[in-house]
Amino acid sequence: MAMTMNGEVQLPASREVVWAKLNDPEVLKACIPGCEELERSAENEFRATAKMKVGPVSARFKGRVTLSDFDPPTSYKISGEGEGGVAGFAKGGATVNLQDKDGGTLLVYNVDAQIGGKLAQLGQRLINGSAKKLADEFFTKFADAVKASA
Repeated sequence: MAMTMNGEVQLPASREVVWAKLNDPEVLKACIPGCEELERSAENEFRATAKMKVGPVSARFKGRVTLSDFDPPTSYKISGEGEGGVAGFAKGGATVNLQDKDGGTLLVYNVDAQIGGKLAQLGQRLINGSAKKLADEFFTKFADAVKASA
């Protein structure tokens, strides 16, 4: 099952500050819902473990996250894939773009993802709702992290 999501978040900091936070593994680990582990495994690659619950399906996903297509402090692409055992798999990517706006930074994101296994059997509405909730939770925590350093 494929899904797409996009949105934007206004942040009260310069693009340089937001860029630094987007590239800080400790900030990302604290902001990713259910993230238990995020460790750098190569220059622009991380090993990740996250526990997720979508409807009645709960699983621990292990995978990797790669950052690419850098244009500091304006944009990059984040790609990832994870296996959750019998729950299935998830893989996808997001482009993140930063723009100066209203004395702060507008973060614009576009996500494409695919899921399979038991997760894909839950239905499009439940999956999309859960994905939006997870994205909202990430960006709320990320905005708080940016505000804390502003």
